[in-house]
Amino acid sequence: MPDAGPSFTIKLAETQDELRAAQRLRYDVFVRELDGGGALVDHVARLERDRFDPYFDHMLAIDDATGEVVGVYRLLPGDRAAELGQFYSEDEYDLSVLKQRGRKLLELGRSCLHRDYRGGTAMYHLWNGLSRYVAERQIEVLFGVASFHGTDVQELAQPLSMLHHNHLAPPDLRVRAQPSVFQTMDLVAPDALDRRRAMVQVPALIKAYLRLGGFVGEGAFIDHSFNTTDVCLILDTTRMNERQKRIYGGA
Repeated sequence: MPDAGPSFTIKLAETQDELRAAQRLRYDVFVRELDGGGALVDHVARLERDRFDPYFDHMLAIDDATGEVVGVYRLLPGDRAAELGQFYSEDEYDLSVLKQRGRKLLELGRSCLHRDYRGGTAMYHLWNGLSRYVAERQIEVLFGVASFHGTDVQELAQPLSMLHHNHLAPPDLRVRAQPSVFQTMDLVAPDALDRRRAMVQVPALIKAYLRLGGFVGEGAFIDHSFNTTDVCLILDTTRMNERQKRIYGGA
């Protein structure tokens, strides 16, 4: 169990004010810290938003002491994506292998924490909320893009290659970057990998999903508007062992 610390309320955004609070935190993280952008970013109001926001559920972590939104997760169940006509990440990845099997899917994205809450218990509480959301809706497969900061693939050759060689999804889960934007992750031969160096470069969110038994799709996507290199993470909840289920469920 984590050490005692701030208490949090985890909930889905229900009002426009709550949605704007999530978008404001995303602006601070993705635009101000990471130099990202986008067509609908509002620099005057300091909101990071896009055309998909109205269709997603927005999970919030609210610090009970201040009432401030300090963590967010964006969630899109498969049935709602069908109404929309696509998942967000389909602009980057061909998801046919997931969609054609008729399983209950959930797309995750825009996960971030206020800088003052990183390394604490806020993400732990968000993950507990996510676990409940998944259980209530009987979700089988979670997926979504996760990002490395920067667009120089040579700088990221070690971690990308490590993910490709050691954590590539099995064929029934192996989504693939769209042909027009496909960036190979097979940049360093297996015998030339420096796993320690590679893992230092892997963002904490990606490491967390790997610990839960998550995989990566084939190929990366270079997102110049967000100044990131994206990989697609896939987590099949039916493949998790008992230890992984306990971690994921917050035990």
